[in-house]
Amino acid sequence: MSQPQDKSRRNFVGTAAVAGAGLGTLALAPGLHLIQVSEANTPSQGASGKVRWGMLIDTTKCASGCDACVKACNTENGINETLKDARQGSQWIRKIDLKNPKTGQEHSLPMLCQHCAHPPCVDVCPTGASMKRADGIVLVDRHTCIGCRYCMLACPYKARSLVHLPLTNQNPEVPRGQGCVESCTFCVQRVDKGLKPACVESCPEGAMLFGDLNDPASEIAQRIANEKTTQVRGDLKLNLGVRYQGI
Repeated sequence: MSQPQDKSRRNFVGTAAVAGAGLGTLALAPGLHLIQVSEANTPSQGASGKVRWGMLIDTTKCASGCDACVKACNTENGINETLKDARQGSQWIRKIDLKNPKTGQEHSLPMLCQHCAHPPCVDVCPTGASMKRADGIVLVDRHTCIGCRYCMLACPYKARSLVHLPLTNQNPEVPRGQGCVESCTFCVQRVDKGLKPACVESCPEGAMLFGDLNDPASEIAQRIANEKTTQVRGDLKLNLGVRYQGI
């Protein structure tokens, strides 16, 4: 009597597996796919270890009162669009004003997830929700994040925040959720289409440069090789994907 049931169950599992294989772009998180994760980094395929995305920010071009990058990030990723979002302080990029007490020299710079090569947030995450893609972009899988906030404590840059309240009017390409930790994704939904992050495109002074750190011919790699740049808290030896000039 049990044989027909077992056969039926096997048929169902086999059908589900075939159907799942047909969903070549089933997303686990923004830009992460079950089938295509090991493919080349093109707009239609997953991340590749041949590429490491990074950003160079020239603080000498960054004006203290300018927040164009913050506004562009909020618009692109559906942040602070509601009173609830504003109340819980969600912000993936923020402006910081620095002043050297000895020289009086002042700098203004955007601070965001630094997309570390050795991210502490990934090391402490108990569920694997915090992860680093093959191309260096650090993400949070909202489906497995339990909101424990260990990653928030581990991040030296205070780049992460917790969604405390329900959200509305979201960008369907940027899944967010109550009870989940979130941070800058380098606008992975744009990068996977061959576009630049929204903050880079919005900067009126061209202070933000995005590109492949692994490509010696890229503008960002050449500038880092030939000009003085700084990694914030470089003493931690995290090998950051975000570098700064002028500080």
